Amino acid sequence: MNLAMIQMRVAPGDKAANLRHAAELVAKAAQLGAQVAVLPETMTLGWTHPSAATLADTVPDGETCCQLSVLAKQHGLYLGSGLVERAGDTVFNAAVLFGPDGTLLLHHRKINELDIGHDCYALGDRLEVVRTPLGCFGLMICADGFAPRQVISRSLALMGADLILSPCAWAVPADYDQAREPYGKLWRDNYGPVAREHGLWIAGVSNVGPITAGPWAGRKCIGCSLLVGPDGQPALCGPFGEDAETILIHQVNLAQRLRPWSEPGK
Repeated sequence: MNLAMIQMRVAPGDKAANLRHAAELVAKAAQLGAQVAVLPETMTLGWTHPSAATLADTVPDGETCCQLSVLAKQHGLYLGSGLVERAGDTVFNAAVLFGPDGTLLLHHRKINELDIGHDCYALGDRLEVVRTPLGCFGLMICADGFAPRQVISRSLALMGADLILSPCAWAVPADYDQAREPYGKLWRDNYGPVAREHGLWIAGVSNVGPITAGPWAGRKCIGCSLLVGPDGQPALCGPFGEDAETILIHQVNLAQRLRPWSEPGK
C-alpha cells in the first residue's frame, strides 16, 4: 500500500486555515496514489497553543472530524490526523483515523504528554487497534513513542498492529544547529527496537512552522518525519526545517510482518 506522510505547515491557533490547508494536501496525496495519509499532531491549532481552551471541538461530531471524514470518503483513503478535542469541560491532545467510507475507526488521546503540556491537555487512558483490508493499524501521538520502555508502542504491537501511525510535532530551539546535531536520534532509538522486535512499521509524521504561544513559544517545528520498517531501520526521512512542508510517499508492505509470538489458535 502507498502511505502518505503529510509534513504540513500548521498555522498556530488558526483552525479554519489549517483545515483548508489540510484538505489541499490530502487531495495532493490522493493524486500521488496514497491509500493511507497521515497529518501531524494537533493539526488544527498547533501544540499547546492557548486557543485549545476555546477552539477545541468534539469527536466524532465536531467540525474537524466532520471535515476529515468527508476528505477520507471523497478521496477513498484511510486518513489519520492529530487534533485538539473537547469532551465536556476537558481538552485532549487527540488523534483519529477515518476509513475510506468516512467511518471513524480509531480515536486516541495522548497518554505520555510532556509535563509542560499538562496544563493544556488532559491525559488519555486507553489504546486500540483496528483491522482493515490493508492490515492492522495502531494509533499513538508523538511522545507516546518514548514512554518508559516503549510501553505504548509495544502494547500496540502486542495488540496486533502491523503499522503504527503517530502524528507528531517535533520542535527545536530557534537557534538549533542541524549540521552539528542532525535531528531524529530520539525517535530512531525508540521506534527502531519496537519495529525490529515486533516486525512492524512505525510512521512518525511531524508538522513544520513556528510555535508562537504556549510553553514552547519561540521554538520551531521542523519536520524530519520518520518511517521505520520491520528491520528497525529508517525507510524514509523527511527534510528538516521550519519551511520544509512536503508530502512523503512510501510503499509499505504489511504482509512482510514477522510475528515473534504465536497467534491465538496457532
